[in-house]
Amino acid sequence: MTGLAMKWLIGASMVAAVATPLPAPAYEAGPVAGGGSITGKVVFNGPPGTRKVIPTKDIEVCGGPYEETLIQVGPDKAVQNAVVYLADIAKGKAWPADAKKPEIDNKKCKFEPNIQVIRVGGLDVVNSDPMLHNTHGYYGKRTVFNLALPNQGQRIPVELPRPGEVRIDCDAHGWMEAFIYVADNPYYAITGADGKFTISDVPAGNYKLLAYHPFTGPNEQTVTVAAGKPSDLNIELKKGAASMQGGSGK
Repeated sequence: MTGLAMKWLIGASMVAAVATPLPAPAYEAGPVAGGGSITGKVVFNGPPGTRKVIPTKDIEVCGGPYEETLIQVGPDKAVQNAVVYLADIAKGKAWPADAKKPEIDNKKCKFEPNIQVIRVGGLDVVNSDPMLHNTHGYYGKRTVFNLALPNQGQRIPVELPRPGEVRIDCDAHGWMEAFIYVADNPYYAITGADGKFTISDVPAGNYKLLAYHPFTGPNEQTVTVAAGKPSDLNIELKKGAASMQGGSGK
């Protein structure tokens, strides 16, 4: 192990020692009689924006310069990988069975996936590359984990104890960035390439619905769900929206 890798390992251990996770708000799962659904499509009408990425080290794995699109927008303005969720709902359907523990992988000097939504709880941080990555996660400006992964195939479990946005970067490769939205209830979805989403088995009532993408920030609106009926929405994300709220730790 190099001296630099050892330095990162010591730093990561110190951060882990001072981190003080707070308990997640309780969500009460139970049967939902006569629930409705929320369906819709998320669009973005502005220019998608790009950034020039110029890898400065480990070129044999990271590759050469490339142009990265900051938001995936289809020809019909549909947004892929927008997170849509209900806020402040304390009771409703059960969590779905986890098919696989969520993970984020350092692969060819990118994060895979670079946007995902998971429930409060565990996440595996993986390194598929044959050199050191130092994966660093933040609630707002506060570190939630800081991990040195010097070995290919390494996998380290971490806990994301609160809802909200977690930004991930790599201290060793500054251009790497990803986002995780941590949910405290199962009423969430992530849009496909067609921009569409469905949130099912919602108890009848009025709710605060948020649609979010890290390029734009959140869109918030009130939605009314009627028993046994769908509520169809068309949601437009706009650049420069207010910053993410909820569990940021700021």
